[in-house]
Amino acid sequence: MKLTLRVWRQQNAETPGAMATYEVDGISEDMSFLEMLDTLNEELILAGDEPVAFDHDCREGICGACSLVINGDAHGPERTTTCQLHMRSFDDGDTIDIEPWRASAFPVVKDLVVDRSSFDRIIQSGGYISAPTGTAPDAHATPVPKPDAELAFENAECIGCGACVAACPNGSAMLFTAAKVNHLNVLPQGAPERETRVLDMVAQMDEEGFGGCTLTGECATACPKGIPLPSIAAMNKEWLRATRKVRR
Repeated sequence: MKLTLRVWRQQNAETPGAMATYEVDGISEDMSFLEMLDTLNEELILAGDEPVAFDHDCREGICGACSLVINGDAHGPERTTTCQLHMRSFDDGDTIDIEPWRASAFPVVKDLVVDRSSFDRIIQSGGYISAPTGTAPDAHATPVPKPDAELAFENAECIGCGACVAACPNGSAMLFTAAKVNHLNVLPQGAPERETRVLDMVAQMDEEGFGGCTLTGECATACPKGIPLPSIAAMNKEWLRATRKVRR
């Protein structure tokens, strides 16, 4: 395959960026998107040019590091992570636009790499449980109803990639925050911090500068792990419940 790549190049958050055009040839349809970028960078290095900086780690769809907007879609045309997107999703001769996540809470580090430490701070504000020290309890010591366990697992699948923010017209982090709140709040282990967790995490989300949620649904559509939109409604109910309890 021969492709034309229009790639966002930006030195850092303080300097302006622009799209740069590159031609790559000999791309196999079995390559992953990141392997295609590796090929581009090898050619740039051989030509004495600076390679394109992009984020990646496990390349197995687990870590969520491979954050790219491809032709206007978070992670590209398939509902998967960028590292699991293969070049068979494109046609020979295509022009592909590659950009970083666009959100004020995700400042550009360089080229396609953004700083997503705002997500870490949201988790740090309430994404934990109180657990007694000493011998670990038996796995069956605290029964969990099957619907609650399934809901917790469903929300725990969030890998924190940020596609929900990149896809949202408002740059909202509600789906991410909802997943992190819900997967602990529905379990008995998360009960001690149930109210403080949702209040603190939502407050931290707002402090980070993410946009407001208008339930357009783009976040759930872009999520590679399929976190459902009703997770946001569930978190809103938790937040209202906690707010009323605090006011009393």
